[in-house]
Amino acid sequence: MGGAGRRRTAGVVVASTRAAAGTYTDRSGPIITEWLAAEGFEPLPVRVVPDGPEVRAALADLLAEGVRVLITSGGTGLTRDDRTPEITAALLDKEVPGIMEAIRAAGRPHTPLAALSRGVAGVAGGTFIINLPGSPGGVRDGLAVLQPLIEHICTQLEGRRDAGHEAVGHEGPGHLAAAESSTHTTSHKTGGHHGH
Repeated sequence: MGGAGRRRTAGVVVASTRAAAGTYTDRSGPIITEWLAAEGFEPLPVRVVPDGPEVRAALADLLAEGVRVLITSGGTGLTRDDRTPEITAALLDKEVPGIMEAIRAAGRPHTPLAALSRGVAGVAGGTFIINLPGSPGGVRDGLAVLQPLIEHICTQLEGRRDAGHEAVGHEGPGHLAAAESSTHTTSHKTGGHHGH
């Protein structure tokens, strides 16, 4: 997996004030790291930070390192310190709302609380970023949705040929054409930058 003869790197940020303080054992980070490795990524060490401004610093550091995929866990709820979606959205060049819609739908059969997750997904430069919930179950639901999509996402970000279409790196309708050639065959040509 990955182009140019080297594995794609991936970053993981766990937003949890309790885990960062050592009063709670993070269980989501290891799940994400194991999944990334199984998908052929080279996961960097998990960064466990308190909710709030330190999430922004961790995301900025990993973006500067040029990771292809950046997955967060936690900070997507309704409490005062749950700011991960807002922090992430401020970094994105474009959002991919359909992924989060699918993740919330996948979680609802397990718990009605899945509808409360405010996570976002999108692209910042050449990095795909996604916010997953803080619970291990929510993380697993999110990764299950992401699994059939992640290679296609990375291929488009790398501007490589995918399913007979040249992916466009950062702008233009090329990513819509490539997306339409996948399992989603419905017409999204009028969907602007929200094609998925």
